[in-house]
Amino acid sequence: MATQEKPSVVENVNQTENVAPLDQKDDAKAEVIQLQAALEHSRLGGYVPQTPDEKRRHRSLNAKFDLFVLPFCVLIYLLNGLDRSNLGNAQTDGFTTDLGMPASAVNTATSLFFCTYVPLQPVSAAIGKRIGQARWIAVISLGWGILTLSHAFIKTEAQLIAIRLLIGVFEAGFYPTCVSFLSTFYPRYDLAFRIALFYGSYAIAGAFGGLIAYGCFHIDGSLHGWQYLFIIEGTITIALSIVTPFWLAIGPGKAWFLKPAEQEYAEQRMYIDAKANRDSTYKLSKKDVFEGFIDWKLWAVLPFNILASVAPQGFTIFFPLVVKGLGYQGATANLMTVPPYVLGTITLLAFAYSSDHFRERTYHILGGLLIVIIGLIIVIVLPLENIHGRYGGLVVLLAGTFISAPITVAWLSQNTPDPGKRTMILGINGWGNLGGIIGSELFLAKYGPDYRYPLKVTVGLMAVSWVGYACYNLELRAMNRYKAKKIRGMTPDEIYEETERTDKRYSDRKWTFVYGL
Repeated sequence: MATQEKPSVVENVNQTENVAPLDQKDDAKAEVIQLQAALEHSRLGGYVPQTPDEKRRHRSLNAKFDLFVLPFCVLIYLLNGLDRSNLGNAQTDGFTTDLGMPASAVNTATSLFFCTYVPLQPVSAAIGKRIGQARWIAVISLGWGILTLSHAFIKTEAQLIAIRLLIGVFEAGFYPTCVSFLSTFYPRYDLAFRIALFYGSYAIAGAFGGLIAYGCFHIDGSLHGWQYLFIIEGTITIALSIVTPFWLAIGPGKAWFLKPAEQEYAEQRMYIDAKANRDSTYKLSKKDVFEGFIDWKLWAVLPFNILASVAPQGFTIFFPLVVKGLGYQGATANLMTVPPYVLGTITLLAFAYSSDHFRERTYHILGGLLIVIIGLIIVIVLPLENIHGRYGGLVVLLAGTFISAPITVAWLSQNTPDPGKRTMILGINGWGNLGGIIGSELFLAKYGPDYRYPLKVTVGLMAVSWVGYACYNLELRAMNRYKAKKIRGMTPDEIYEETERTDKRYSDRKWTFVYGL
């Protein structure tokens, strides 16, 4: 029996830009030099189609996932975003006044929502990985849909707080579970734009939320306008959750809309992209949980992700109140929130597409944070009487608000090749939503109508986050250089063994794995 040759180390581990695959007859020393160059200079790694036929199959497969998987996830997240913003919209229609509550009840309920939502994210994501992510998405969306509808029958502040705490339990796992689910369908440099489309539905929910609220508040019926708002949004979520387990495939190799040959190719390209054990695609091990919690690159970026999340989490809930503070009243205040969210979604998609196209993450995140800072400064320095100027500043602010979060998720996902560990990391990264607690405690009614104090604090937080992301890039560069130094002292056989091992150096900790920048 002939001995099977070992595949090219670079071809087997990381396909990289400007680093052509080596022929198996090439000199082993050149192979080591090639891998070292990839570690020192490349921003890439992962699966990159090479031949025209492979590129055609790659595009065709992505198109089918874009048609059958992504839109459904987008629609569910849109409803999730509507639930998150409807409390602020309801408040503009006299929600707390009608129920005899203090205005601060909305802030209190929002803060307590994050008390269950944030810590339970990795737990819920782990459950989803265990029982099946498509099924878990159906269960949790049904739960928060029922609770959203129940807002219409609230009588006391205690009931409001209880419902928001329970919604936090159900919503906790949705974002990390759904992003982890999508990351099993798309290779790393096709992922950021898809996550942006997914996350963009959360941004556009602000626009739709304003339009839906405007319509609900004009319904002539026996209920308050805000009651119709909760009933309509909750009912739609419940209906969609019932369809979910029958529509979403459990993975690319089991997608009901693919032919057998396409299913095989879908699994193979993700195997090349991740270089992980195939069994880990649908399972979660104790090692995955442990490795996720001790992952250095997660904890190095999480504090700055939390700070960057203050703007999107805080403004999604309280933006209608800030706009109302400019002088727009009632339903008009809700309507005026639409243009900024539309622009924010367009900007997010443009940045994410560029990030995938140029295969770069850091500068796109820094650019988005800079836009937020500029918008905040405009709103702060202009007098309250300059309504149109301050509104323009809010439009600029929202244009950059939603950029950092989805690109950070894509960045962490691409730098975590093992699907099980990736699920845990994305779940823990969900703690970035702690920014929502900060935001809910910043934008208090007592700081209205100009809200200058919370806006100034937000500027400082965005600036610290900007510096933190820049330093994170330098850390990854340093780690790639360190790995290149290790590779320099290894033989081709040792390098090959390194790519196959799963014991001491696991997943991205292997010397042969290139961190994307």
